[in-house]
This record gives sequence, structure tokens and C-alpha cells, in this order.
Amino acid sequence: YCRNNLEIRHRISQENNTVVLKLLNIVQPDIAWFGEKDFQQLVIVRRIVADTNLPVRIESVETVREPDGLAVSSRNVHLAPDERAAAPLLARSLRNAKQAIERGEADARVLCERGRELFQSEPLLLLEYFEIVNPDTLAAVDRVTGAVRIVGAAYAGATRLIDNFPACPPEAR
Repeated sequence: YCRNNLEIRHRISQENNTVVLKLLNIVQPDIAWFGEKDFQQLVIVRRIVADTNLPVRIESVETVREPDGLAVSSRNVHLAPDERAAAPLLARSLRNAKQAIERGEADARVLCERGRELFQSEPLLLLEYFEIVNPDTLAAVDRVTGAVRIVGAAYAGATRLIDNFPACPPEAR
């Protein structure tokens, strides 16, 4: 869950988006829709489109959630029943940070530490990262002074779960 790990994943993800760029060049849509569930990919695709001057508007689609808060994903079918029961902890930890930001907590380090601590009581989930980032650059922030994204990833067995929530402090709304 360290920043270096998150930054490495961004670089790898950016390299993998060559496929998306090729697809957009071939299809030449006016609008392309990407889910917010993989927020990092959405940001990178927007950056690629801007950098290459592609005439396509990138729109986002809100994350769809199960009743217990788990983000809907094709990966969820790979979860064993006990892993599935534990999996909503990722969304819950991110939502807790969102609510704290909306109440005025601005210290991102404190918020991240609280989020990480929740995983210590759940042996079925291995936290990969939990960060609060600038929604345009994906750079980790130390203080929440405007709109941010709280991003996280965890493993439940061999299944990698990703999720994120937008947040904005009261003074920036």
C-alpha cells in the first residue's frame, strides 16, 4: 500500500492502454464510456486522448455496487464464500475515509492509516494499497484541500479487488 507501488501500477496501466488507444483510433467514436470502478484507467485514458488530440469525448460511468457495498466486478465470481463475505471491507474502509473528509478531516496520512488499520482485523484480505490522490493526476496528496479520490486495492485469495470513492471537504463544495 505504499505510494511507490501505486505509482508503478499507474505506469504499467498506462503501457497497457496502448490497446485502448488503438481501439479508439480504429472505431473513431464520438464518445467513449469508461467505468469509474477502475478510476486510474479512466484518468490515464483521458490523458492519452488529450495528449494525442483524439476527437473523442471520454465519459465516466458510476461504479455499480452490490447491496453490501462491494463494487460489481466479473472477478467477484472467483471469490470463495468466506472471501466474498470479507470483500466489502475494501469499500467500507474507503467510504469511511470519504465520510471523514466530508466532516472536515484534512490529513490524508491519518485517513490512510485508519483505512489500513481496518485490514489488520481481516486475515482473508491482503491490502495492496490505500491512498488519497488528486483526481486529475493520480498523485498522492498529504492534505485534502479540494476534490480527491480515495483509491484502494486488496487481494482476497488470488482475486484482486479494486475500488475508489470521490470525496470533497466541506469548504471546497
